[in-house]
Amino acid sequence: MAESDLLSSSSLQENASATASSPSARVPATFEGAAVAYGSLVLMALLPIFFGAFRSVKHHKEQRESGETPDIMSHRDAALFPIIASAALFGLYIFFQIFSKEYINLLLTGYFFFLGVLALCHLLSPIISSLVPAAIPNVHYRVQMVKLQTSGGNGADEDLINYSFSTHDLVCLLFCTVIGVWYLLKKHWIANNLLGLAFAVNGVELLALNNVATGVTLLGGLFIYDVFWVFGTDVMVTVARSFEAPIKLVFPQDILENGLAANNFAMLGLGDIVIPGIFIALLLRFDHSRSSGKSHVYFATSFLAYIAGMAATIVVMHVSKHAQPALLYLVPACVGATLGLAVLRRETKLLFQYEDSPKEEVEGEKKADKKAK
Repeated sequence: MAESDLLSSSSLQENASATASSPSARVPATFEGAAVAYGSLVLMALLPIFFGAFRSVKHHKEQRESGETPDIMSHRDAALFPIIASAALFGLYIFFQIFSKEYINLLLTGYFFFLGVLALCHLLSPIISSLVPAAIPNVHYRVQMVKLQTSGGNGADEDLINYSFSTHDLVCLLFCTVIGVWYLLKKHWIANNLLGLAFAVNGVELLALNNVATGVTLLGGLFIYDVFWVFGTDVMVTVARSFEAPIKLVFPQDILENGLAANNFAMLGLGDIVIPGIFIALLLRFDHSRSSGKSHVYFATSFLAYIAGMAATIVVMHVSKHAQPALLYLVPACVGATLGLAVLRRETKLLFQYEDSPKEEVEGEKKADKKAK
């Protein structure tokens, strides 16, 4: 998942409205329309977290079985991430102030088109493969490029490219490309959401935290980042409104009046899904490590806390009539509920001792990889 997906996606807010003096000013959303829009956004946020968390359990298991060395976010990485994110966000803001946003968005749209197609393929490949007619044979291929050792070399040949695919994968690629082209040409909100959901599911699945302490550090840093850039400046809101890429989920508040042609959007940044989502996925893996999947008590508690945090965000936003940094409510809800449950169950030490991949194990795998090379 691209880094910029997380950087410009931190507030749950209504889309920009034209000023009252403008002839194209949008009609304010009705209560029913707003309820449908925000209810749909919350549902779309929950789906990637739920399915991405369970996919992360499977992905982590496959990594361990294959002997693949996992990429682990260190405590230092987690602490520096909000600073790096802030620099990238402010850089985008300056770009939008200096250069025409049409040209910038044209470049970003092409970039996210390719990323979105690949993310959709990764997500939909098993589904589409099961739906492909039997008349289309599932022929497997492999593209391999190998760096040969010199005549006196003692090591094994090194794979530069080793990629396997099938005709069913090509059908999936074609289908996902059609969706990508639809977004590229029309910027339709449904196409945007399909790509955004694919990014979110892949992010929760693949961007793994190794332990709870690192997760708390990351969420705490991004909590401050989110609050500062939304309440302290207009940078976050400006970038979110100017950035035309599937890094946010949108849903029209006037869909009841205008159907699929509706254009008064509410939006939710992918960062408000992926950042808490990778923490919730870690808790699901912790549950599995203790009970082999028989109990999901930490996952369920944090998942319900996420729902409560989203509800609080929406309520405060409509009462205050101001864009809200969703992590202001989501981080205390998810972290607080998790730590509170651990205290009640007297498992705080056990929770913080858990690691997906112990440091010694990872270092051993890295040394083994170096020797193999």
